[in-house]
Amino acid sequence: MKRNLLVLLFVFIAFSLFGQGFTGGITAGLVGSQVGGDGYSGYNKAGIFAGGWVGYGLSEHSSFLMEVTYFQKGSRHNPDYDKGDYDSYIFRTNYIEIPVLYQYKLKWFIMEGGPSMGVSAGYYEEFNGDELSDDPDYDRPARVTLQANLGIRFLFNDAFSFTMRINYSTFNIRHDKNYDGGWSGGPKGQFNNALVAALYYRIGKSK
Repeated sequence: MKRNLLVLLFVFIAFSLFGQGFTGGITAGLVGSQVGGDGYSGYNKAGIFAGGWVGYGLSEHSSFLMEVTYFQKGSRHNPDYDKGDYDSYIFRTNYIEIPVLYQYKLKWFIMEGGPSMGVSAGYYEEFNGDELSDDPDYDRPARVTLQANLGIRFLFNDAFSFTMRINYSTFNIRHDKNYDGGWSGGPKGQFNNALVAALYYRIGKSK
């Protein structure tokens, strides 16, 4: 998986350097995530967001952006002994995620949004120190996921920008009827819910 990611990043960088009308570069940032439907709330699970991107301009204000990123999500709950809560929980899910975003530029910032597909690169789940994910009957998260993304990007200069983005599963990652992570009257299951803060660097000059 890591080798495939490196190959894709190389292709992205090649497009940005030699493709007519393309720009591209690298990105890295932090993730705060939770899983709707697991009974815990709060973006308490920290993770890493890193990879490469390619953009294609349509006009002065409009463009498309495609990324290949390593994206860590999941959920965490720590005990609160003062409140009589002695449970600990950790759920880690790692993905290779590929979003395709439409961007609209307004002076010094950009609005962006669109779908993304994630492919599982590993998972781990633990409750009160006992690993759950090694059980033969374990309810494994979906191998392929689909997300909706919406964010805002702040432009520092021609090379650097900073994005804040929300990333939410459009379909459940586990569909057991006992999970209720959807909206009222919506589908049952568990849903990834992540906030991303990332720095973007463009390789090469504007074309």
